Amino acid sequence: MDKPVTPRDAAPGPRRRDRHGRGMRGPIAPPQVPLAASRAEAFADLVQDSVERLERRWPQLADIDFLVLEVPRLDGPGQAWNDEAVPLGGTIGAREGHPARVVVYRRPVEIRTKGRDERAALVHEVVVEQVAELLGLTPETVDPRYGEDQG
Repeated sequence: MDKPVTPRDAAPGPRRRDRHGRGMRGPIAPPQVPLAASRAEAFADLVQDSVERLERRWPQLADIDFLVLEVPRLDGPGQAWNDEAVPLGGTIGAREGHPARVVVYRRPVEIRTKGRDERAALVHEVVVEQVAELLGLTPETVDPRYGEDQG
């Protein structure tokens, strides 16, 4: 005689996959692999690389905060940009209790570039221009290679 099949007890702990092989899965890549970095994290790394390059020549940059924001804000009514006037970066002068800041806007930079190398070059250009404005220097003084073709 056939013995009836009894249902298997559920294993303790969270279930990783359902019976069809779908369901929760692990990460695609381990955290130390660049694939696991988000686009925002990868962009912030480009800004940090650029700042580190400049800090060797300009140690006073250690006193400046470098920020990445998604997009620039429109402050005030009636302000707008046309296609060519969306800023890629900006500066905020030092105020009482607050250090000077350089801001790089991620989305406008990403939209204007194809690929990581081109994006890294544009990020560096924006950082150099903003640092130059903050220090009252020309971009060529801040980075002698400014304006050279990177590719």
